[in-house]
Amino acid sequence: MILWVALVVPFARWFKPEKWYAHGLWVLVLVFLTTYPAAFAIRAFLFQPFSMPSGSMAPTMVEGDYFFVSKFAYGYSRYSVPFGLLPVDGRIFGAKPRRGDIMVFRLPSEPDIDYVKRVIGLPGDRIQMIGGLLHINGSAVKLEDVGDYSSGEVPSAKLQRETLPEGISYSVIDLTGNSVGDNTREFVVPEGEYFTLGDNRDNSNDSRFLMGFVPYENLVGKAVRLFWNSQGMDYSSRQSLDGSVGK
Repeated sequence: MILWVALVVPFARWFKPEKWYAHGLWVLVLVFLTTYPAAFAIRAFLFQPFSMPSGSMAPTMVEGDYFFVSKFAYGYSRYSVPFGLLPVDGRIFGAKPRRGDIMVFRLPSEPDIDYVKRVIGLPGDRIQMIGGLLHINGSAVKLEDVGDYSSGEVPSAKLQRETLPEGISYSVIDLTGNSVGDNTREFVVPEGEYFTLGDNRDNSNDSRFLMGFVPYENLVGKAVRLFWNSQGMDYSSRQSLDGSVGK
């Protein structure tokens, strides 16, 4: 609103049409020329809303969740700006993701599809799943059973709390004790790329499978806050996604 007033008022006082409808048309033109570019700039460079299309990040994020993504958290690339309007190689004003961040990204093989996963492996890390337990650089990550979990999309699962070496803690769910992703080879994360996992470990297409590693250039932004669920599910205890402890 402040931006609109600052831009419209100086021009409006110069224009004094004789017809009332001409004045109204002029105001509409000014509103369009100021409001839409401002909204586009916010969406492109500051915060953009996204929706969660699946349950791969449950219980942290569930199907129907809407959330804001910080576009400036990792800097900018041609993938983070709509329509590829930033024709640069790599990133500008770049900052590196932290382990535990939830990020939106696009794959080199599917540059038009947005994915949402948690950052687990940083460049140079060795990542492996052994018996459903995450190992980072040869050390098992702390995993505690905290109860049961169920929702409309997950009838029954074991609720667990995973704590990364940096102390970041969040909830994950285990649907079955011996799924295809519970035991993997050791992955060595290449320079400039990241290893991701979904919090719904038995129902997530992530870096354990065909998705592979995620290049730094392909990051869209960092998920920071839930603001709505289209299916009426309560999200009040899950709103903060920015480095907080998972509930």
